[in-house]
Amino acid sequence: MSVEAIATALPEELATIKAAAQSSNLPYAGGVPPALAWALFSSGRAQLIDVRTGEERKFVGHVADSGHVAWATGTALTRNPRFVRELENKIGGKDAVALLLCRSGKRSVLAAEAATKAGFTHVFNVLEGFEGELDEHQQRGKADGWRFHQLPWIQD
Repeated sequence: MSVEAIATALPEELATIKAAAQSSNLPYAGGVPPALAWALFSSGRAQLIDVRTGEERKFVGHVADSGHVAWATGTALTRNPRFVRELENKIGGKDAVALLLCRSGKRSVLAAEAATKAGFTHVFNVLEGFEGELDEHQQRGKADGWRFHQLPWIQD
């Protein structure tokens, strides 16, 4: 499916999530479970944009064929001042359907909020992130996240 087709076709599953997000006054289109994000991305019904740093993608792994627009860069995670402009260029416009993925689902929420504030209409957060939340042993990937759910990913 072309970027233009994705830009104009909000999948029914996402329309339901967006309606719930609006009724809850979320400042972005809503949260998408990892398995649904994979189904939408792999079928060409949504774009998947990784907002982690380039280093995280390289050393921790990433979803093959996903886009990349860093929300923050460097070890200090300095906010990328060009994020909104880069996202718009990457996904093909402010009406494109985009699912944002980060490590645990926190930076992608901030990125989705910023995108929505800038006029994007269909930007969603992928819940749980790529690695998931820290557990009681300060380890990720033991209870949730993209990799925990055994969804496809690659490592350089």
